[in-house]
Amino acid sequence: MPMKSNSGISLNNTAVAALPKHLLQFAVDQRYDDYTPVDHAVWRFIMRQNTFFLKEYAHKVYFQGLLDTGISFERIPRIQEMNDILAKIGWGAVAVDGFIPPAAFMEFQAYKVLVIACDMRQIHHIEYTPAPDIVHEAAGHAPIIVDREYSDYLQRFGEVGAKAMSSKKDFELYQAIRHLSILKEQPDSDPKEIEEATKLVEDRQKNLGEPSEMGLLSRLHWWTVEYGLIGAVESAKIYGAGLLSSIGESVSCLEAGVKKIPYSIEAANTPFDITTKQPQLFVTRDFKQLADVLEEFASKMAFMVGGLEGINKGIECNNTATCEYSSGLQVSGTLTEVIAQGKAPIYLRTTGPSALACANRELSGHGRDYHKEGFGSPIGEWKQTSTSPDSLTEDELRKLGVIEGKKAKLEFVSGVTVAGQIDKITRRDGKLVLISFSDCTANYGDRILFEPAWGTYDMAVGARVTSVFNGAADKDAYNQVALIPKERTIKVPSDAKRKRLENLYAQVRKIRESKTGYERLGEIWETQQAEHSDDWLLSMEIFEILDEIEQQPDLRRKIDKFLNEKRASDKDKSVLIEWGFRLVKYHRQGVQAAPAHAE
Repeated sequence: MPMKSNSGISLNNTAVAALPKHLLQFAVDQRYDDYTPVDHAVWRFIMRQNTFFLKEYAHKVYFQGLLDTGISFERIPRIQEMNDILAKIGWGAVAVDGFIPPAAFMEFQAYKVLVIACDMRQIHHIEYTPAPDIVHEAAGHAPIIVDREYSDYLQRFGEVGAKAMSSKKDFELYQAIRHLSILKEQPDSDPKEIEEATKLVEDRQKNLGEPSEMGLLSRLHWWTVEYGLIGAVESAKIYGAGLLSSIGESVSCLEAGVKKIPYSIEAANTPFDITTKQPQLFVTRDFKQLADVLEEFASKMAFMVGGLEGINKGIECNNTATCEYSSGLQVSGTLTEVIAQGKAPIYLRTTGPSALACANRELSGHGRDYHKEGFGSPIGEWKQTSTSPDSLTEDELRKLGVIEGKKAKLEFVSGVTVAGQIDKITRRDGKLVLISFSDCTANYGDRILFEPAWGTYDMAVGARVTSVFNGAADKDAYNQVALIPKERTIKVPSDAKRKRLENLYAQVRKIRESKTGYERLGEIWETQQAEHSDDWLLSMEIFEILDEIEQQPDLRRKIDKFLNEKRASDKDKSVLIEWGFRLVKYHRQGVQAAPAHAE
């Protein structure tokens, strides 16, 4: 039996077992038994259609990935099966509920874990779904990551994305997009409600202001991992999961009407609309170029540049962020102020619950409960020595009069002064990271930065701020509960009539798999015609079986007539029925529409 955690997550997979607590809260149970026979039929139709079309137009890695992952074309895969498959390449998978916040999504990727939205698209969105679903995740993302160069890119993107600054406005836009995608996927949604939700997305996009690092990175992710093309512009192949999992868009994306642009860092300046087909796509030369552009972008991010620019980005985001000093000390909280001299930051301040850490592990006694009002500290070198303060040895400190239990006055090159009794000197990995004072005064010119009545003054040590990144350094200790969306994705209600249709699909599946009971197909089809005349996929499945066994020509003709009439009268179903016939025709001619191993 596979080992499971309390949240129902498989711990047999090494990548999944390594996930921290703050990510596990997004995981949900797949509830595999909730998938209906209609869901499995939709999966089968999409997978067979996609592979038929994509064998010519997808990057060759995709088909190698289908081989290596062994994903079934006949039924929706279980997450446990996905984990067994992905473990061979050092990856894992967890089930989640629809869209999760971008920062969490990126961090899962950094841990080499795919998040799989377990909903199955409804039959009315068989070509394209505005919400993430298991086709997109399992059949789109998983096969491509078999390629080592590409999976390394994906993991690195996760590492970079997890550190990207994001704003409250980013999260509000994410919530609006999630809400709209849920409404669009819901059968019988109120058009007025969809209109209002669409307007909310548009309003939030317009009022986003200057996009944050996460906003820009999300665009790079969209134009590569989700909607990327690869190769020469004039003969590009598909590798983006959004295209690989969309029968409709995988066909239309290669048409001349969709502009093809050579991929570069400029893609970060091109916004996207998640709820509709894309008017342009970017073509990368190869997977190496993806990695090169990502590093080019990362080199300008706050976590790489630090300093005043990084701190100001942290302040703009008005969210929990971390400043890392050159000593390795990490200050996490909501950055609210920086005092600077020219381009050099000399003092920073956080407001509200803050915490101190080193190497992403919280310092004992320096959690958010202790620093609940905020944290403030100088940055820079001391006048008394030319040595970087974090590198000072015990002997050097003693010579400067910096001794536990003694009074001392430290003067910074910037002009900040700190004077009081030294209660504790804290080192980590040989570096001086923190000096704690009592009866302490800190000043900068006429400005009082700290006074004795405020209690203990914990002074960070470090000549520079080397990195500023999103979120707390030690998220689990900081108890940074991610903003988990309250709105859940909608499951299609199964009333008595729907259950009867599902039962018909189950009977047809059993007949196809057991290769017995063909004589019952006529009765099943007549029932479907009488009770569910709008359904076309069951008719296509029966037609496909009859064509293969070359029996019951009269029934086959009746179904052929029904499907052709439906194709002529219903614009939405016309293309799908055409594709269904196309697949039957190629099977009849002895052409494998999908690799034999995958059936």
